[in-house]
Amino acid sequence: MDLHGVFVENAYRGTKYVDEVESYGEDLAKEIFECGFSSLKPLSGHVSSMLMLLSCCRKGETILTVSPEDGGYDGYASENVPQMLDMKCEYLPFDGAAANIDYGMAADKIRDVSPSIVVVGTSFLLFPYDLRRLRDACSDVGASLGYDASHVLGLIAGGEFQSPFEDGVDVVIGSTHKSFFGPQGGIFLTNDEGIFEEAKKNITWRVLDNAHWNRIAALALALEEMKKFGKEYAQKCVRNASVLAKQLHEHGVPVRYESEGFTRSSQVLLDSSRIEEELGTRINDLAIRLEESNIIIDAVGRMGVNEITRLGADEAHVADLASLISRCISGENVLAEAKKLREGLSIQYCF
Repeated sequence: MDLHGVFVENAYRGTKYVDEVESYGEDLAKEIFECGFSSLKPLSGHVSSMLMLLSCCRKGETILTVSPEDGGYDGYASENVPQMLDMKCEYLPFDGAAANIDYGMAADKIRDVSPSIVVVGTSFLLFPYDLRRLRDACSDVGASLGYDASHVLGLIAGGEFQSPFEDGVDVVIGSTHKSFFGPQGGIFLTNDEGIFEEAKKNITWRVLDNAHWNRIAALALALEEMKKFGKEYAQKCVRNASVLAKQLHEHGVPVRYESEGFTRSSQVLLDSSRIEEELGTRINDLAIRLEESNIIIDAVGRMGVNEITRLGADEAHVADLASLISRCISGENVLAEAKKLREGLSIQYCF
């Protein structure tokens, strides 16, 4: 931002020590995610996504992303952030049966539409992307390739799921409080110096006023913990999710994407249409019933094992949890057993 003719990243004085903490955290992020530039300033994954679009796309230009109807993030929907930033939005062809992008048709659409940026990463993110196929098409039309890693950031940090920068992604953004076990906030990562310079111009007094250094300090500590424990944590997240999905399936609970192995991330997704058809209940009503037994899923049947994994849950704990979920769905009150299961766990992967 220009302040009396001088570009400043921080207009405040008396912050030299917290500036050091921020710089230390940014260096950790660059090391963990294997990239050249990082910012811990964004206050949320949503703010990070706005920063990415502002830094890679101009007014009137087009972004291509995954439709909310295919599990995409609602913030990228045409009527939300793109409309607010005066950008056009179109959607990538999607293979609903495989819960992934239809890469052949997507590559054709990228070449046909010629967007400024293609953004992958969804609210339902169970399987890795074939990023190299998208990279080739993006390169043909000069488009940036962005990856919203909000739901798999901790898995990527731990070396699981996939390596976006190795596969040609230009920008990775995301939330720092989901599979990544940090404070609520966002992160911005890139190897492209030009994109990073644009991002710096778009941070101060555009998407932010000032940084929240208490959160940044907490995120720096979480990055240190991820550096030390992230590999084991991420591997266990993926194993636990796989076990949970298979155990639920064996108990007769409808889980989506059996033909694809259910999941390769920390998420498991219940089949809401089958639940309504076979069990005679809406998924939101089921979520309310589970919450009464201290078992939390969201209103669309999405489950995440990242929190219980960090609490030390292993495959046996997850199998017990699947049984409790099944019994609760059948009408049993399993509150006491759920509490007992939780009491046997304690936080792991931390200093």
